[in-house]
Amino acid sequence: MNAQDVMTSPVFTVAPDTPVRDISALLLVRHISGVPVLDQGEVVGIVSKSDLLHRYEAEPGGAPPHPWWQRWVQRTAPPRDYVRAHALRAADLMTREPVSIAEDFSLARVAQLLTAYRIQRLPVVRGRRLVGIVTSGDLVKALLRQAEADTSSADACDDAQILARLVAELERQTWWSRAWSHVSVDNGIVMYRGMVGNEAERDAARVAAEGIAGVRGVVDEQLCTIEWQTMV
Repeated sequence: MNAQDVMTSPVFTVAPDTPVRDISALLLVRHISGVPVLDQGEVVGIVSKSDLLHRYEAEPGGAPPHPWWQRWVQRTAPPRDYVRAHALRAADLMTREPVSIAEDFSLARVAQLLTAYRIQRLPVVRGRRLVGIVTSGDLVKALLRQAEADTSSADACDDAQILARLVAELERQTWWSRAWSHVSVDNGIVMYRGMVGNEAERDAARVAAEGIAGVRGVVDEQLCTIEWQTMV
């Protein structure tokens, strides 16, 4: 699946001169957590709930935007922070030059970008024009749909198919050793025997099995090399 398969389109947007109060109302009414800012059809920024929270921290009674020691060393906020804290329109509040993606970005790549940049949404562009938006929530929904699809097709997988898929997955991993470990499947139950280097490898083998459609359980009787050394 790619970004275009899970993105929301069309997208609610605002202009650079949209008042902050109107942005707040839009997020509230539409039950969304962020909105792209468009200038002549091109994405120039994003305003999120976190931006609004920083903005309202500057209101009377709000939390101070900087630690006490920073306010002691630097009596006033940096100019850019001051603008964002007192912004009245989108252009002054938005996060500029947001990370964007193309429609054919894989969901794995989308997840990597969301994690790397610690953000919750990515505009989807065609050239420089906005065509959709992908959020972390969209990825969760896609994962749920995939899990439901795997569950619905579980009955079609017999033991031989499960074993073939699992072995193919294990053989791609550097931590798996066919010489030291053996895997079998009986009535949907995966059985591991042999030896494993550490508990992390044991967990990885279990997760690999649980990810195969039709697996009903995992029994791991592998000895950890540390346990084996203790026995001898």
